[in-house]
Amino acid sequence: MAKVVLVTGVSRYLGGLYARRLSADPSIERILGVDVVPPKHSIGRAEFVRADIRNPMIGRIMAQAAVDTVVHMNVIATPKDTGGRVTQKEINVIGTMQLLAACQKSESVTRLVVKSSAAVYGSSPRDPAMFSEDMNPKTLPRTGFGKDSVEVEGYVRGFSRRRPDVEITMLRFANVVGPSIHTAITDYFSLPVVPVPLGFDARFQFVHENDATAAMILATTGPAVGIVNVAGDGFLTVTQCTAIARRPILPLPLAAAGVIGNVVKRSGLADFSSDQLTFLAFGRGLDTHRMRSVFGFEPHYSTRAAFEDYASHLRPAVPGVEGVGDVVSDAAGGTAAAIARVFDRIQP
Repeated sequence: MAKVVLVTGVSRYLGGLYARRLSADPSIERILGVDVVPPKHSIGRAEFVRADIRNPMIGRIMAQAAVDTVVHMNVIATPKDTGGRVTQKEINVIGTMQLLAACQKSESVTRLVVKSSAAVYGSSPRDPAMFSEDMNPKTLPRTGFGKDSVEVEGYVRGFSRRRPDVEITMLRFANVVGPSIHTAITDYFSLPVVPVPLGFDARFQFVHENDATAAMILATTGPAVGIVNVAGDGFLTVTQCTAIARRPILPLPLAAAGVIGNVVKRSGLADFSSDQLTFLAFGRGLDTHRMRSVFGFEPHYSTRAAFEDYASHLRPAVPGVEGVGDVVSDAAGGTAAAIARVFDRIQP
């Protein structure tokens, strides 16, 4: 039973939301919220500790507070939130290494909860329809957050071998969306015009920010269950998402999408890596049977409901023109379909 909980990444939105929700649990005696900068939002009754998980000092904090549960939420998805890719990788990989080294030395830590990502499965045309937790990716992520998540999970598995007495739960979340959270995928669908790979209509799963937080709370206070996929029911395709978000689309050949992605990235409107662009083409499916049967978690929001809640808080693509997204998307979709028909005719 968790009594003294240390949470990393409380200055980020999801970490702060988790700390506030955990504060409502009277069985938790003490919560320590760790980050390098003070949070701008409330973290409930959690005590903020200004510390860098890349520094061995984190071990002394654990020892002094007799921490029994460590919740690692500081695996950062977008480099623009940290000042660049180098810093992002240091926090994600080096920070996790130092945190796990401190956990390994600790005599009081009995549980580790890690917020991971379905990005560890990668995305490719050879993928299965649904990834279960025991499956390996067909193509490993090569850059960015996905690659970091693979390394983080590798260090966690190594830690579990060295400390088999510590209970571990690692949640692989589908893309988290909601009215307040900002991620690469929410930035993408908030663009005034959304570039989409021509000839592809990838399917996505989403998890609402409130469900993601609830799952992390259950992982902290419930039984340890190892690795679990977490996603809302159902799927949405790229074109369905843009229709719900009322955004016009710009179909582009996949090769050209990388160029557009770099332009958008440099503009600061959204953060793209090559793996994210591949994800937009091929998508990903998660098997959530274990989430229900073993973890005992049922998301409140389906994939569609989660995305609709996010989209309902978006500003119009063009202020004052409510229907522009539908008109331009229909025109672009017709153009894409026409091009596809031409290719079909010339194929042997």
